[in-house]
Amino acid sequence: MIEIKAKNTAEILATIDADSLVGADLQELDLRDADLRNTDLTGANFWHSDLSNADLTDANLERAKLQGARFNDATLKRANLTHITAGSARSANAVVFTNADLTKANFSSAYLRNADIQNAKLQHAYLCNADMRGANFSGSDMGNITARHSLFIDANLRGTNLIAADFRDSHLNDTNLKDANLSNADLSTLNPGSFTVLNLADLEGADLSNANLRGIVARNANFRFANLTNVDLSGADVDLSNFKRANVAGADFSGVDLTTAVIEFANISQALNASVPSFKINLR
Repeated sequence: MIEIKAKNTAEILATIDADSLVGADLQELDLRDADLRNTDLTGANFWHSDLSNADLTDANLERAKLQGARFNDATLKRANLTHITAGSARSANAVVFTNADLTKANFSSAYLRNADIQNAKLQHAYLCNADMRGANFSGSDMGNITARHSLFIDANLRGTNLIAADFRDSHLNDTNLKDANLSNADLSTLNPGSFTVLNLADLEGADLSNANLRGIVARNANFRFANLTNVDLSGADVDLSNFKRANVAGADFSGVDLTTAVIEFANISQALNASVPSFKINLR
């Protein structure tokens, strides 16, 4: 018999008739304020349970089922969330991590489609090979995340802190990155012949200073008013992308075809190795 208690009052929130919580059926339970620190919850089913303000520091949730579960204001520092099933084609059935502390959490190969992860702390989190299509990370602190080979298609990363984030070989098609801080981020590739995809991504007003965008595929992307100072864009495919009024001082455009790109009122004269077609006008 296992008792799940509240972290501050020791009130018994749930009694589970089992010797451990591995694979436990914890569906639709009220586990607000629960103390689950260092608990092995491998494969547990938290379908539509409420774990708001719970403490799951260092907990093992590998392969847990978290669809519809609510972790508002919860603490999941260093939690093992690898291979979790937490996303859904319907937002109502996706996990909620609003305002949660997910510092250094491991989301490797996690399914987080349409997850609500707004205003969360994700510094140094590991998100490689995760499916985050349509997830909402707006306002979150995602500095120094490692998110290689991941899917952020149609995700909302508006206003997020992504300083020094590693997005190599990920797909950020149609992703909202308006006003995000991507300074010193790496969006290049791990292997020759591969690339990070930013087709239709919205990076208006984003800070990409000193970022590595070498070889990216960013067709029809929006870089208006973005800070691209000292960015490495060498070999990038920016067909039909918009750089209007972007700051490209010191940016390396080696091997970049600007024929169809919009570069009006960008300070392209201060960029490096930019081959500007003669018909382009209103350049600076």
